[in-house]
Amino acid sequence: MEKRKEIGGIISEFKKFLLNFGDGKIFTIIEKLGVGDLFTYNIFYELFTVCTSIVSQDVNGKMYHARNLDFGLFLGWDVKNRTWELTEVLRPAIINVDWQRDGQTVFRSVQYAGYIGVLTAVKKGVFTYSMNERFRLDGGYMGILEYIQDHKGSWMSLMARDTLETAKSFEEAFNTFSNTQLIAPGYFILGGTKPDQGVVITRNREVNGTDVWPMTDKTAGGWYVLETNYDHWKAPLFLDDRRGPANKCMQHMGQENVGFPGLFNVLSSKPVLNKLTTYAALMQVDSGTLETWLQYCPDPCEPF
Repeated sequence: MEKRKEIGGIISEFKKFLLNFGDGKIFTIIEKLGVGDLFTYNIFYELFTVCTSIVSQDVNGKMYHARNLDFGLFLGWDVKNRTWELTEVLRPAIINVDWQRDGQTVFRSVQYAGYIGVLTAVKKGVFTYSMNERFRLDGGYMGILEYIQDHKGSWMSLMARDTLETAKSFEEAFNTFSNTQLIAPGYFILGGTKPDQGVVITRNREVNGTDVWPMTDKTAGGWYVLETNYDHWKAPLFLDDRRGPANKCMQHMGQENVGFPGLFNVLSSKPVLNKLTTYAALMQVDSGTLETWLQYCPDPCEPF
């Protein structure tokens, strides 16, 4: 009973936060979904999803960041249409958001309407960012239970939003993502403005055991670094090997073809593209460009 009260308190605080978010425009979403459903919707990334992120540089050292976001695994498979039900619901809700302060753009992101954290974003002239789920037994479920008990840890996507608002350099963002206690483990993929500033930060929930994998590492691509949902020093699950095909596509593309068209082709290659894929995002830090493409995977296509 006490835990139920605590959960109710968290949802109540979440409601207050939502009502202050976006000048009250979130009211419509609350009325449609209800606070409880909206709360679940906003914490779901702390629990389970899949995705692919790539930071690469062209032959001149210009930095690019690309990602597929795959969402809706095990949440309703439509046998007739061979689609994931939640994936089909979320795809039309994808929007690009220009986050501003005093009329000036601070950063740009891709959002699911009603989702208040940030999963994919570019801060012009500073850094690009995406976040991938990390599968561990000591994962988001345990972190949420601990949060209910003692409020330890940060929600990953909300911490990311705060960092995008405040960080003035790639190094500052890197330090925050590396040293903040989290509710769930994850991978933070960052790209900077300088050549070789591409990195995958592998995180536990606690600030221990953090692994930093730069694009210059001999086990990465040299001119790119690529992350799906498995530790880079381990083999991916044999049922879900997007890493191998994605690396083959990157090598086939070559550094001389790094850019939005080439990276979009990689993201559109199966099984990197699969039935869970909702969008592909392409970012360039110097210009602050963010392109988002709704992704569909025609049959024959892997479920994930």
